Amino acid sequence: MADAGAGSLPGGDSALPPPLPPPPPEEQELSQRLRRLYPAVNQAETPLPRAWSPKDKYNYIGLSQGNLRVHYKGHGKNHKDAASVRATHPIPAACGIYYFEVKIVSKGRDGYMGIGLSAQGVNMNRLPGWDKHSYGYHGDDGHSFCSSGTGQPYGPTFTTGDVIGCCVNLINNTCFYTKNGHSLGIAFTDLPANLYPTVGLQTPGEIVDANFGQQPFVFDIEDYMREWRAKIQGTIKRFPIGDRLGEWQAMLQNMVSSYLVHHGYCATATAFARVTESTIQEEQISIKNRQRIQKLVLAGRVGEAIEATQQLYPGLLEHNPNLLFMLKCRQFVEMVNGTDSEVRCFSARSPKSQDSYPDSPNLSPRHGSNNLHIHSTGADSPSCSNGVASLKNKQSHSKYPALSSSSSSSSSSSPSSVNYSESNSTDSTKSQQHSSTSNQETSDSEMEMEAEHYPNGVLENSATRIMNGTYKHEEILQTDDSSMEDGCPQRQLCGGNHAATERMIQFGRELQNLSEQLGREYGKNTTHKKMLQDAFSLLAYSDPWNCPVGQQLDPIQREPVCAALNSAILESQNLPKQPPLLLALGQASECLRLMARVGLGSCSFARVDDYLH
Repeated sequence: MADAGAGSLPGGDSALPPPLPPPPPEEQELSQRLRRLYPAVNQAETPLPRAWSPKDKYNYIGLSQGNLRVHYKGHGKNHKDAASVRATHPIPAACGIYYFEVKIVSKGRDGYMGIGLSAQGVNMNRLPGWDKHSYGYHGDDGHSFCSSGTGQPYGPTFTTGDVIGCCVNLINNTCFYTKNGHSLGIAFTDLPANLYPTVGLQTPGEIVDANFGQQPFVFDIEDYMREWRAKIQGTIKRFPIGDRLGEWQAMLQNMVSSYLVHHGYCATATAFARVTESTIQEEQISIKNRQRIQKLVLAGRVGEAIEATQQLYPGLLEHNPNLLFMLKCRQFVEMVNGTDSEVRCFSARSPKSQDSYPDSPNLSPRHGSNNLHIHSTGADSPSCSNGVASLKNKQSHSKYPALSSSSSSSSSSSPSSVNYSESNSTDSTKSQQHSSTSNQETSDSEMEMEAEHYPNGVLENSATRIMNGTYKHEEILQTDDSSMEDGCPQRQLCGGNHAATERMIQFGRELQNLSEQLGREYGKNTTHKKMLQDAFSLLAYSDPWNCPVGQQLDPIQREPVCAALNSAILESQNLPKQPPLLLALGQASECLRLMARVGLGSCSFARVDDYLH
C-alpha cells in the first residue's frame, strides 16, 4: 500500500481510540454550577479554583478527599508551626463576585484557624493575614488580619460545625465573610488582583473542608450577585447622552439598515429605510442576487452557488483562490450529503436539503430566516443539467476549469434553475399561488424546494480509503442489504446512487489536483491541507454522519462558508464586508475581555448577550 499523503486518511472505525468516559456526576454538577455563577469567565484562559494545591502549601498541611479536606500534621507549639495552603488557581477578575466556603470539621486543640486570601509567593509558614498581600479571618478570636500580625475586631469566633464563607467583590475590591449563611459585613477594602483562596491551621486535630462549588452554598450568593448585576446595568442605562440623542439614533438606524442589507433582507431593509427616512447604499437587484446565492449555499447546493457567483460576479472567485478552495471542499461535503446538484441529478428522486431532516439543528438567528425551499419549474423527473454529461457544454469562468461547476446556465427547465434578476418580496412568509410558467416570488424565510424526500445515508460496510489523492472506490460502491432495516431507508452516501458516487470520486480527484495546483502557485497552505483531509476523511467511515469528523455534514457548518462568500461579494462591490453592527458588538465584547484581563470585575455583569433580545 502506498504511503499516505496530504489527502490520505488514517484507518477506519477500527483505528479509532476508545472514547473517553464521561466525567463523574459530581464533576458535571460542579462545572454546571461554576458556569452559572461565573458565566463571563473563560476557564480555558483563566481557570477557576476547584481544589487546594498539593504543591503550594507548607509541609505541615495534609490534603485528602480530592484535595478539598485540609488537616494539620505539625507540632503546634507556637506561631512558628503555622501552616497554610493556597488554591490551585487565583480568582479571575471576570467573576465579578467570587465566593467559597469552608466547613470546620474539627477545631482541634486550640482552633487557631485562618480563612482568607493571599497572593502568589506569600509565605505558607504563616496564617493568612499576617504578611503583606495576605488577608484572613481567624477563628480563635474573631479578628480580621490585613497584611499585619495585629488583628482588628471583626466578627464572632468559629468552631467545629460552623461554615465560614469568603466573598471577594472584584467590582469594588472588597471582601466580606459569612458565618452559617449570614453576612458579617465588609472585612477588607482596596484588595489587589490575582488573590488565591487560602486557609491556615496551627494546632493538632484541626480539620476543614472546602466548598468551591462542589455543593450548594449555605449563603445565598446568587441573590447578592443579582443586586450587583442590577447596579451595573443601571449604571449603563443611566449613561448620559444629552444633546447627541438625534446623532446616536441616526447612527443606530444606519447600523440596523446595513445589517439587514448585508444579510439580504431586501424587503425588510426597504421598509425600514422608508420608516426611518434613510437611504440604502446597495441596489435592490444586487441585494437579491446575494440573497439567492446565500440561500443556495445554506441549502447545500454549493455547486449552483459557485456558478451563480461566476455568472454574476465574474473574476471574483478567480481572484480569491482560498475562497474558491473553501467552496469546493464544502461542495465535496455536500456531495457526500447528497444535496449538491453534482450528485442530485443522478437520482430519480430529488433530494431535500439536509437541513430538512427532523433531527437537524436549526440555523443560528442570523441565518434563521434562510430555511429555504428553491422553486422547481421543471418536470417531475429532474434533468441532468447539473451532471457530468453537461461538462462539455459548459462555458468556464475560472482559471481552474477542472473544478468548474457543471451546471448548465442556459437550462431554464432544470429543477435547480434560478432567475437571478427577478424581483421578489423577500420578507413574505406566505407562499404565492403560481402556475408552472409563472415566476415565483420568494421570501427571506421561505423558498419552495423539491417536494420529494431523499434517502440520505451511507453504505454500512464501505471501508473506503483515499491514498495520495486516489480512491478505492470499488469499496464505496458496494451495496449492503443492511442499509434497509425494518423497511425504513437509512441515509446513504450520495443518496445511495452509484453514478452519483462515481461523480463524487471524480470530483475528489479534481479537488486534490486543485490543491496541488494552488500549492505550486501560492506555496503550501496548512489550512487547505486540513480542509481537504477533513472532507476526504468522511469516506473513511461506514457512517459519515456519526463519526469523529461527521460534524462537517451538519447544515450549520454551511453558515461560515456562506458568510465568507457573502463578505467577498460585498468587498468586490466596494461595500463593507462586515456590517457595522457586528463590528460594534465585537468591539464591545473585546472591551469586556480586556477589562477582565486588567482586573475590572464589573465586566462580568455587563455582558453583551444581556442586551440582545
